[in-house]
Amino acid sequence: MINEKRSHHCGELGKDQAGEKVILCGWVSKRRDHGGLIFIDLRDRSGIVQVVADPESAGTSFKTAEDIRNEFVIKVEGKVRLRDADTINENIATGTIEVLASEIEVLNKAKTPPFYIKDDIDTDENLRLKFRYLDLRRPEMQRNLILRHKVAKLMRDYLDEHRFLEIETPMLCKSTPEGARDYLVPSRVNPGKFYALPQSPQIFKQLLMVAGMERYFQIARCFRDEDLRADRQPEFTQLDMEMSFMDVDEILELMEGLIYHIFKGALGKEIKIPFQRLTWDDAMDRYGSDKPDLRFGMELVNMADAVKDADFTVFRSVIENGGQVKAINVKGYANIPRREADHLKDFVAIYGAKGLAYIQYLADGTIKSPIAKFFTKEQMDGILATAKAEPGDLLFFVADKPSVVAAALGALRIEMAKRLNLIDPNELAFTWVVDFPMFEYDEEEKRYVAMHHPFTSPRDEDLPLLETDPGKVYAKAYDMVLNGTEIGGGSIRIHRREVQKAIFKAIGLTDEEAQEKFGFMMNAFEYGAPPHGGLAFGLDRLIMIMAQRDSIRDVIAFPKTQSASDLMTQAPNDVDEKQLRELHIKTSLLMKKEK
Repeated sequence: MINEKRSHHCGELGKDQAGEKVILCGWVSKRRDHGGLIFIDLRDRSGIVQVVADPESAGTSFKTAEDIRNEFVIKVEGKVRLRDADTINENIATGTIEVLASEIEVLNKAKTPPFYIKDDIDTDENLRLKFRYLDLRRPEMQRNLILRHKVAKLMRDYLDEHRFLEIETPMLCKSTPEGARDYLVPSRVNPGKFYALPQSPQIFKQLLMVAGMERYFQIARCFRDEDLRADRQPEFTQLDMEMSFMDVDEILELMEGLIYHIFKGALGKEIKIPFQRLTWDDAMDRYGSDKPDLRFGMELVNMADAVKDADFTVFRSVIENGGQVKAINVKGYANIPRREADHLKDFVAIYGAKGLAYIQYLADGTIKSPIAKFFTKEQMDGILATAKAEPGDLLFFVADKPSVVAAALGALRIEMAKRLNLIDPNELAFTWVVDFPMFEYDEEEKRYVAMHHPFTSPRDEDLPLLETDPGKVYAKAYDMVLNGTEIGGGSIRIHRREVQKAIFKAIGLTDEEAQEKFGFMMNAFEYGAPPHGGLAFGLDRLIMIMAQRDSIRDVIAFPKTQSASDLMTQAPNDVDEKQLRELHIKTSLLMKKEK
């Protein structure tokens, strides 16, 4: 038995420790028996080091080394020595040294894991999630969580230096459904009543501004009961902030400094600030998205003037009915196979487009297109000029109502960039999208709803439109976008009761409903609420991009699946009937089981 404590971590050994006695602890990553010698790759969180056991130096521990298997937890005492030049391993940080073992102790044995504990494994994700504690042993997963820790620390350091206070807000809140569904928590001591888990600390952080805290932040857990995607989870983490007496420009500048600090400290990358800014209208017009990927061009082009007089009924009728005809120019892809072009019609149909027209401007200057016959030579020349097309280019057209054109062509723009490898995975393209519409019209509910949330302040010049034409009201809202992903968003908030009341009225809340749901907040505005604004960064999304992963599940220690299940613990699960009775709950599902 090795009585001394661990002296070093595996991945931190190097030439400077040559000749020293060390004591290491970790997991056996790999064991290789070379006859008279046994080599063990010993792994802990810091990295891997090679341990060598031979009968002469290891003594009775050599038999222990022979019996060791992968993922055994062991303790090793030995001496660091330099490797021979021809055995140096350039692929690991400790590749110039090895540890000659004098004693080996097995701290715990291990069953054979259901998958290899190494990077880049081709294993079903559900299996990885079921055995998440093993998945998290893999170096790439540990690097992701270490990066997450570094980013959180850098955030705290920066905000502390800028006079922010870290303040916790409640996890059990009042349910105020206006957006995503709440997760509800029954109250045992208040029968028939429920708490809601917070979708964000929005109301509380605004009340902290009323309380005079001036600058608040919190790395907050939030919950939304909604359908999941690769970048969504039922519970997620955000850096939440609020500031008093600051305007949009001041907030954006401060947040750019935060992002610069994070990327420099965690990745050693110096990003360019200030970030460019796009209005929401401009982003939608040029990219078909309010979170545009700016790492490549291929902007949407308005073709209405070029095609409005042509003898093509589809285009002309759409324009006459207030719709749009737009195109993207896929440079150098005129020789697209017919089958691929037909498949892309199915692709844009996912976004509501009824069709996809195209023009191939071949390298020899000829035109190949199913719709070419509807245009005169002069009209075709005008189309090519408007799209800035050159021989070898391919034009795709969508004609429909503006929202469909934006969604379909915006998605097709991204798809074609991926197919043509136009996106540099190492580039960081930041932008602010500002001046969002205050409302969007919900066709199902036949009313306006807040595009961000109903506490966002309208632009001062648009206040008179709240009652007469709410669809034309713009908000003091802003989103930070990185490589086509929204990583943060916020706004200047409403701080006057009469304005908040007008917003509630515009989204269809009666005075009674507004008072019932948000009366405590509106009352607070009558006691000297300062002008304030803030935003929140999605920590999971940000780390996902920084770690160059495709899913936020790879940067969360214990994530849920697409069906909001935890495969490791089997949550959600059935609960005892006694628990339900104490909570005064009876479910229809239980009643069916009882029959």
